[in-house]
Amino acid sequence: MENILTTIDVDKQYGDTKVLNHISINVPRGSIYGLLGPNGAGKTSLIRIINQITAPDNGEVLFMGRRLQRNDIAQIGYLPEERGLYRKMKVGEQVVYLARLKGLGNADARQQVNFWFEKFGIQSWWNRKVEELSKGMQQKVQFIVTVLHRPSLLILDEPFSGFDPINADMLKNEILQLREQGATIVLSTHNMASVEEMCDYISLINKSRCILQGEVSRIRHEYKSGEYELSFEGDGAALMETLEADGCRITSHKQGKQNVNITIHAMPGSGNYLLAKAISLVKVVSFSEMLPSMNDIFIRKINEQH
Repeated sequence: MENILTTIDVDKQYGDTKVLNHISINVPRGSIYGLLGPNGAGKTSLIRIINQITAPDNGEVLFMGRRLQRNDIAQIGYLPEERGLYRKMKVGEQVVYLARLKGLGNADARQQVNFWFEKFGIQSWWNRKVEELSKGMQQKVQFIVTVLHRPSLLILDEPFSGFDPINADMLKNEILQLREQGATIVLSTHNMASVEEMCDYISLINKSRCILQGEVSRIRHEYKSGEYELSFEGDGAALMETLEADGCRITSHKQGKQNVNITIHAMPGSGNYLLAKAISLVKVVSFSEMLPSMNDIFIRKINEQH
C-alpha cells in the first residue's frame, strides 16, 4: 500500500533533552493512523516537524514519496491541541479569512464555510465573537478551519478534547466520512476506545522512542492472553470442575435468567479444546476469545519500559 507520509530516523533534541530518537513511521494513504504515547513522549514534537513548524536534527520526512517541501503544507490540515482562534474576531469572518490563507478564493471560501456551518448547525454563530463561545463550540470552529480546504492529510491532535459524548460521536463520524472521501488522518489521542474503533494502524512513542507499531488488529491478536467467554445453558458444575482440573481458571461466573456466563483463563490457542469440552458437557450459546483492549496494551508496554 502506498504511504502518504513517511518519517525516517527522525531525531530532535532541546538542550540536553532528547525528545525524538530515530522515529520512523509509515502512514498508508486512506488510513487512520494513531500516534499514541503518554504526555511528554514526543508526539507533539513529531507533529510539529511534519508541519514544518520546527526542523529535525537528523532524519527526513517524505510526503507522497518525496522529501516534504514547504508548499506541501497546503495539502495538510493541522488541528493543534492548543487551539489558535482570534478571540475578539467574529466567527464567520475569521473562518473565511483563514480559508483564504489556505489558498481558497473568496467565493470558494464562503461556499465551503457556509457548507460546514450548515452541516454543523452553527449558522447563527457567524456574527458572534470567538470569546463568546464555549470550549466545545470553539472546537467545532477549529475543526472546520482544519478541513475546509480539503487537505489530503489531516493531523488531529486530541480532537475530542472539550466535547461532550454527543458531539464527540458527531466528530468521530465526520472523521470516518473524511476517510471514506479519500483523506488520510493521523490521530493523536489518549482515548484508547477511539483508537480501537477508528484506527487502522498505530505507533506508540514513549521516552522519545517508538516502542510498538503496526496494524491495530494484528497487535491486539499478538497480545492476547488466553481469556475466553463462554455462555451456556444447564448445570455447568461438571464443566467447570473439568476445566479447572486441566489447569484452566474460571475468572468470572454469572448466572443469568436463562444462561450461565463464565470467563475462562487458559493457554493462548486453547479455543478449540475449550469449545469441544463445553459442547460435550453443556448446551453452548456462545463462545469467543477475548482480545486485550488497546488501553491494556498501552499500559503494559509503558510499564514494561519503566
